[in-house]
Amino acid sequence: MSARDRILARVADAQTVNRHAYADGQRRYQAPAPASDLAPLFGERATRLGSEVLRVEDLLEVPAAVARYLATYRLAPRAVCWPELIALPWSRARLEVEARAARDDDAVGLTGAFCAIAETGTLMLLSGPQTPATVSLLPDIHIAVLGAANIVATMEVAWARVRARHGALPRAVNFVSGPSRTADVEQTVTLGAHGPRAVSIILVGN
Repeated sequence: MSARDRILARVADAQTVNRHAYADGQRRYQAPAPASDLAPLFGERATRLGSEVLRVEDLLEVPAAVARYLATYRLAPRAVCWPELIALPWSRARLEVEARAARDDDAVGLTGAFCAIAETGTLMLLSGPQTPATVSLLPDIHIAVLGAANIVATMEVAWARVRARHGALPRAVNFVSGPSRTADVEQTVTLGAHGPRAVSIILVGN
């Protein structure tokens, strides 16, 4: 058997193993055991990736937390948000918030998150009419509102939750692991090259 034949035989064997391993929803690899408390682990991993993690006890506290964040960084008290967030008392916090898809001139985008992955500190966002993807991609600042109950241990659990709740995948599934960054030019890390230059996560609940 030639070297080429041996390589092709190994590829064919691997494909056969993978077909059997993933049949009937079975996974070939064992997922790591989850931590006993996912919120602290997620916060630690997300911070390590460059996200800022803020904590509030109740969803109604989110507008005040956003207002403090914008004031701290001397940003205008304006934002665009997912339609599902517009019912929060933004005006009480003296914020101008519009529910719509983002445009190029929007500085701050407010979104929720389908879930978050503690193992990697990553947000998982699903696109849809009430969750337009542009709100997390176009503005310089992305602020995500995340319920602590929506933190899962691993990527495998996150995908299983998507399948269980939605069946078919949405048009886009976006993963946010800190601010957008690149080192393509002279190996110098640049933030905001392909998306937000800052990501803040408001974690709601315990």
